Amino acid sequence: MNKTELYNKIVQLDGLTNEEKSELLGLLRKQKKYGLVWEDKPEDVEVRLRDELPVLIEDATKAIISDDADAPNHILIEGDNLEALTALAYTHEGQIDVIYIDPPYNTGNKDFVYNDRIVDKEDRYRHSKWLSFMNKRLRIAKQLLSDRGVIFISIDDNEQAQLKLLCDEIFGGNNYISTLPRITKASGKTTDKIAQNHDYVLIFAKDESICTITGIPHDDAGFKNLDEFYSKRGKYKLNQALDYDSLSYSASLDYPITINGETFYPGGDYEKHLERLKGNHKRADWAWRWSKELFQFGFDNGFIVVKDGRNGKRIYTKTYQQVTIEKNGNDYQIVEKERIKPVQSIQLIENCFSNDNAKKELGTIFEEIPFDYPKPTSIMHYMLQTIPECSTILDFFAGSGTTLHATMQLNAEDGGHRKCILVTNNENNICKEVTYERNKCVINGYTTPKGEEVAGLKNNTMRYYRTSFVGRSRNMKNMRQLMNLSTDMLCIKEDLYTEQTKFGEQPTYKNVFRYFDDGKKRMMIIYKEEAVLLLADLIRKTDYEGKMRVYVFSPSEDPWEGEFEEVQDKVQLCALPQAIYNAYKRILPKKKDITLEQENNAASNDDKAFNGMLNFDEEEDEQ
Repeated sequence: MNKTELYNKIVQLDGLTNEEKSELLGLLRKQKKYGLVWEDKPEDVEVRLRDELPVLIEDATKAIISDDADAPNHILIEGDNLEALTALAYTHEGQIDVIYIDPPYNTGNKDFVYNDRIVDKEDRYRHSKWLSFMNKRLRIAKQLLSDRGVIFISIDDNEQAQLKLLCDEIFGGNNYISTLPRITKASGKTTDKIAQNHDYVLIFAKDESICTITGIPHDDAGFKNLDEFYSKRGKYKLNQALDYDSLSYSASLDYPITINGETFYPGGDYEKHLERLKGNHKRADWAWRWSKELFQFGFDNGFIVVKDGRNGKRIYTKTYQQVTIEKNGNDYQIVEKERIKPVQSIQLIENCFSNDNAKKELGTIFEEIPFDYPKPTSIMHYMLQTIPECSTILDFFAGSGTTLHATMQLNAEDGGHRKCILVTNNENNICKEVTYERNKCVINGYTTPKGEEVAGLKNNTMRYYRTSFVGRSRNMKNMRQLMNLSTDMLCIKEDLYTEQTKFGEQPTYKNVFRYFDDGKKRMMIIYKEEAVLLLADLIRKTDYEGKMRVYVFSPSEDPWEGEFEEVQDKVQLCALPQAIYNAYKRILPKKKDITLEQENNAASNDDKAFNGMLNFDEEEDEQ
């Protein structure tokens, strides 16, 4: 029996409720495939999202605003990260360049809470609960990543194998980059048979073929020499000697070199050189690393040094920070190219990346360490350097707020303008008292418990948001409420927060329209459709250059294009709340009360509900 026949059999079964039939049909649609299989465990937050839509509301009392108008706007969101990720699916879909998360490791030692209950080692569904929890969040995370985006995930042996398979399924095994072991503590756990000294950082790309992980500029101590004549090449270091004990002898690399009247041979032995040329060598022997042509080019262009060594004078080559020699056809040329040190798979085993170092960092801000297993800023400080085209970073398991701290540090060092979004719940007041307070201190400056003054990174703005909710049913009352509460999300989406009290000579009214203008970008939000004609006329009379983003309330997909026809060259229109519904449609779970008839026509019904023209009796809604 094929699936279609079985489908029809289930539909015609007696003795089952519509909900039971729908569940069976859902199981039928699932196809077996290689990978993880687990029992999905619903979360309380999912139940809420079946009936309510999340929005982000700013707590302006907690905003830390820089005097620099060009300072990056960082965002801290207090709330369940599934709710926050849903909201970010509207504001930031396809715009996050780097995601770093440090989720609960599910050790069974009170580190993972599911539906307000601690998951311990004896829980028979321990791994299923964790996988259900991570699966929902990582699928949204993928949608948030830009095409060049990369996600870094910290994890240990409790779930590392399962997480790798889950990420293979979500991101695609072909987009797996690497798994980097990271030192956690030099001494390890002495109670185990083998001391556990490390965990891991898994790295996946949205698209491995265009992923921009490049390594970091070479800055090791060896680059300490400077040529006065070749100063534009940057500093240089001396490589190993030009000659070496070759594993496979080549006569073309065994030739005499004369410099200032002195002749050199590979290995420094003229008699052996003659024997080799006669073909009497019995094993691989000494040769030059460079061909005659490359050596001559290097010598003519200042890449060669003769220096005394333990066995007399030897020839060395220079490696510069800013240039390199490349072959071009049969010739060579000097190319301006910053020398990059690639990321090594064992990059994170140095003690600066350990939890011990993280506790020292927090110890300079808090008298008592408020977090059990913090991560050091060095992890993201290093990783962000390997991704040159990075403007927006997200951490939706923010914990103590390390990722924002590292972002601000790196911006201060290299003049970058990276923006960071943090998400964490407020369990045990962690968001207010740890995540927020830590980064507030970093921005404003602070005094360590030892009395040392630490200057603030004042060229940063941090804004504080909480998740709130609007009824999910698409009636006029809920649509207007969603429109009214969307303002803070629109400011986040446009990265535009400078509100004006007038548009031209027309004062703004918060329940009618609001206007934002920072001198670079402009945005108008129109809450009352009755004001559309007046505002379109005011826009027509302005002489602003460029298009203004206009969000306008509409019960459909139509953002009143006919009314704005005369100013279409001045505006970029978007109908709300329909645009939010469209974004959430790809994220939210199905409504709980779906019937079998609705299930059979789910796709077409959803499209009609989201895209169709909706007509409402406003008087009835107001009653």
